[in-house]
Amino acid sequence: MELNKLDAIDMQLLDSLQHDASLSNVALADKVNVSPPTCLRRVKRLADGGWIERQIAVLNADQLGTSLGHGLSALVEVSLDKQGAEHLDTFEARAVAHTAVQQCWRVSPGPDFMLVVQAHDMPHYLAISQALFTQDANVRNVKAFFATKRAKFTTTWPLSK
Repeated sequence: MELNKLDAIDMQLLDSLQHDASLSNVALADKVNVSPPTCLRRVKRLADGGWIERQIAVLNADQLGTSLGHGLSALVEVSLDKQGAEHLDTFEARAVAHTAVQQCWRVSPGPDFMLVVQAHDMPHYLAISQALFTQDANVRNVKAFFATKRAKFTTTWPLSK
C-alpha cells in the first residue's frame, strides 16, 4: 500500500489511537478486527509514514491547577511590522522556541500569528511578552485575550463518521 493512501483499517487505527494511545497492541487489534501482527505492522507503517506525529500524555489542566496553581492561558494576536518571508520565519522561530508557547499559528487575514501561551501568573506573562514581543522582534501590534474558562479542549481529528 502507498504511504500517502489510507484504507478503512488505517483510519480506524488512527481514530482509536488518537483517542487512547495507551491501548495494547492486542486490544487495538481486537478493536479494529485485525490480527495483532497485522496491527503492529500497520501502526509501525503509519508512524514511519508520518501519519502519527508522536504519542503523548495529555495532562489534566484542572488537576495541575489544583496542585501548581491555575496560571494564565492567553490567546495572543501578533502583527509584525514587516511581513517578508524572512521576518515571518524569524518571529515564528522565536515563538516556537519559547517553552510557554503551546501553539503558534500563522494566520490570514488579520494578524500574522496567533499564539496560545501558558504563564504561571501575570509577572510571568510580562516576562514572556518582553522576550517575544520586544522591538527587535519586528512586532507592530500585540493583542492578548486571557481565558476565563476552557469549555472544550481536544487534540482529535474527526476521522470516524
